[in-house]
Amino acid sequence: MSNYKPYSPEWHRKRCLKEAIDRYMDDYIDTETIVRDILDIVFTRSEEAFKEFERSNELAYRFRMNANKQLPITLHNAPVDRI
Repeated sequence: MSNYKPYSPEWHRKRCLKEAIDRYMDDYIDTETIVRDILDIVFTRSEEAFKEFERSNELAYRFRMNANKQLPITLHNAPVDRI
């Protein structure tokens, strides 16, 4: 585990990644499966981040709309599925 100070957060991340890759290689998993699994993890994380962005963006929009209308912010203004 060169390149990083032993037991640093970077060292641990690299060690975990190495162990995961070693496990795939030791189990003789084909490279297409390895690539597919990595992409699946990255895409899932990206989708979750985008959903969180949309949620935050909607909240900001609602605050702007309420500020423009001078309405109090209440649960009655929120959609039922968001309560």
